[in-house]
Amino acid sequence: MNLAYIPSPSTGVIELGPIPLRGYAFCIIIGVFVAVWFGNKRWVARGGTAGTVADIAVWAVPFGLVGGRLYHVITDYQLYFSDGENWVDAFKIWQGGLGIWGAVAFGAVGAWIGCRRRGIPLPAWADALAPGIAFAQAIGRWGNWFNQELYGKETDLPWAVKISEGANRVAGTYHPTFLYESLWCVGVALLVIWADRRFKLGHGRAFALYVAAYCAGRGWIEYLRVDEAHHVLGLRLNVWTAIVVFVLAVVYMVISAKLRPGREEVVEPAAVEAPKDEAAGADGKDGKDGEDGKASEGSTDAKGSTDATDSTGSAASEETKASVPDAPGAEAKAPEDDADATPQKAEKS
Repeated sequence: MNLAYIPSPSTGVIELGPIPLRGYAFCIIIGVFVAVWFGNKRWVARGGTAGTVADIAVWAVPFGLVGGRLYHVITDYQLYFSDGENWVDAFKIWQGGLGIWGAVAFGAVGAWIGCRRRGIPLPAWADALAPGIAFAQAIGRWGNWFNQELYGKETDLPWAVKISEGANRVAGTYHPTFLYESLWCVGVALLVIWADRRFKLGHGRAFALYVAAYCAGRGWIEYLRVDEAHHVLGLRLNVWTAIVVFVLAVVYMVISAKLRPGREEVVEPAAVEAPKDEAAGADGKDGKDGEDGKASEGSTDAKGSTDATDSTGSAASEETKASVPDAPGAEAKAPEDDADATPQKAEKS
């Protein structure tokens, strides 16, 4: 008897009046917000404009949800189109069932449309968002815990998850593969953040590293699962998918590093042009003010020069008038001389 285990919730739905809050959907929504928030921080740090990641996510998220659901329905069609199954259940996304492979592929198409509308390179946007996507997957995997699905083989480990009796499941304790993948995704996010800072990854290589690292973990985690799946050459279909995508991601990193080494200097041209336009406008205004100031200064100088000339000229005139004698050869007489002359004239008379 296993005395230590992770309990499963008795229900995956919380009724808030007439509104049902489903744990699976709640985890997906939180994951999307975390991815956009963290991606925006990285995008701004790369020189982009705040809000651009969210604007493009408006295209990427719906495409990703559709792609993820399509991949799940196509690869597990027997759950919806076999005898006794209701094909309408294929549209009940809240009951679980999103294939990450389809979500990333279709999400990339939506992101490409959004990037083209904003005039920015898709690889740079993907690099900024890569760790956020891994964090979003780590959060989203807990939706499987709410639904008691996608667990692994039976085990009596202390961290086993306890599954209750239900449709298509047998009560017992199993490997919590949702927990394994959640922790693995957190490690992938931290790896991408470290590698991006250390090696300045660009041109989609940070995103490729995320894909390769995730596939490496998904391979062995998928091998532990016991839910129904198609097998090819003895391996589950998702294991083969992980192997193929891992190889493609590594090849892309190698080729991209040779063809486009380094990192993009400009990730969003509009973010660079805006400060230039503002600077040009400020320079134009300053230039006009400078010309006005110069003209005003010029007029002040001119007036000041005229006043100086007038005052100087007046002083010079007075000085000249005082120094010029009344007649040639005459000497200017001081008042004292006039005073002495009067007695002399009286004495002589």
